[in-house]
Amino acid sequence: MDEKPSFRLAFKSRRCLVPASGFYEWKKLDARTKQAHHIHLKDDGLFAFAGLWERWTKGDEPVESFTILTTSPNATLSELHDRMPVILPDDSHAVWLDPDVEPQALKELLRACDDDLLDAYPCNRIVGNAQNEVPECIEPVAGDL
Repeated sequence: MDEKPSFRLAFKSRRCLVPASGFYEWKKLDARTKQAHHIHLKDDGLFAFAGLWERWTKGDEPVESFTILTTSPNATLSELHDRMPVILPDDSHAVWLDPDVEPQALKELLRACDDDLLDAYPCNRIVGNAQNEVPECIEPVAGDL
């Protein structure tokens, strides 16, 4: 991560935690069809993604943005996608945010979480429309539709 010019400075000094209770991934069923899956901790707890933030300007206006770092998928997600977000263990949050930590120690955190932590299930297709911010988005559906 610190080798890529676009992330080098942010990796060094602008790391952040992105809190979440779950996320979505889409599994390709065929050339035209994808099925949304809801991924969450098996205990339904909160977790944090490893993130980087940036401040830049658009015209005269300052803009702050962030990105979530990804890694190779664990066994749970490998059937859905070729990557997954980095979910940091609770005991590594302080390390991730510490500006004095050596880059190698940070890179060791950029790995897939344990296979037994996550659950994934097919969910309602309405999740594909950004206007739908309703509980039905995470309702399970039968099989990969």
